[in-house]
Amino acid sequence: MIDDPEMPCVKPAPAHPHQRIADLPWKTPKPATEDIDAPALVAEILHASNYRLADRDVAFLNRSDNRGLRLQLDYSKAETLLEEHGVAHSIVVFGSTRVPEPLAAQRAVEALERKAAGAPDDAALSKRLTIARRVLEKSRFYEVARDFGRIVGRAEGESGNRLVVVTGGGPGMMEAANRGAHEAGARTVGLNVSLPHEQYPNPYLTPSLCFQFRYFAIRKLHFLLRARALVVFPGGFGTMDELFETLTLIQTRKVKPVPVILVGQAYWRRAFDPDFLVEEGVIDPEDRDLFWYAETAQEIWDDIVRWYARCGTTLIG
Repeated sequence: MIDDPEMPCVKPAPAHPHQRIADLPWKTPKPATEDIDAPALVAEILHASNYRLADRDVAFLNRSDNRGLRLQLDYSKAETLLEEHGVAHSIVVFGSTRVPEPLAAQRAVEALERKAAGAPDDAALSKRLTIARRVLEKSRFYEVARDFGRIVGRAEGESGNRLVVVTGGGPGMMEAANRGAHEAGARTVGLNVSLPHEQYPNPYLTPSLCFQFRYFAIRKLHFLLRARALVVFPGGFGTMDELFETLTLIQTRKVKPVPVILVGQAYWRRAFDPDFLVEEGVIDPEDRDLFWYAETAQEIWDDIVRWYARCGTTLIG
């Protein structure tokens, strides 16, 4: 039809944002009526990993040359969600995953005592019992961490939900701190990490604030990005790794100083000797003063609040 310039121009309605009146040619695959092999060939293409969208192709994302993308995603997911939930400040709590609540530790000792009674000459069993008794003695710190979590949890409400307990998300001392905050009705964060032997998150974490990281390095970054204090309970390699890395970052002023409190002076004095390091000249006397010891939940909290007061600011300032 030839347009008639004398006829009024008809203005078309806006196109539907999703639907079409006539399907485009590629909406349906080539039918078998045109080529009997076509449906099978198309199916093979659709199921090939190469055809998947890049962000849905797990095998592609797991390639070594995409490590940069994975690092970015590891960082961005937690950062985005923490911001969306208004988490501005954190009290980071570390400690052994092997020290359970006192009742569980007592049951472990009793079970080994029964076994040892029937095998008095079993040296290996006797050693396990000795260690279990030491764990039982340290289990008192579970209640200290739990009490401390309650204190921080109550403070979260007073701070306008901006201050939270953050742990590695595992059992033991970390569970205790999360548990206390949970019992206080507060949100509580867990930064778990993917391991060859699966690590389950403890049950007291806020589901929307429990994250799993691929990389230890990105997890450590998130531990410190919002940290207003580091509270370290007795622990092993993992606990010491986080402690010494934090102290190194503060020592070098790579991060601003924050209170670092080691809970249980008797344990930590034996675990490492900072005075020896000063005497040997491998750290300065001022580096020894980057941390101190405490024994109770209230003492930990009072020390943190006092530290910020001496700085002329507040914990959530």
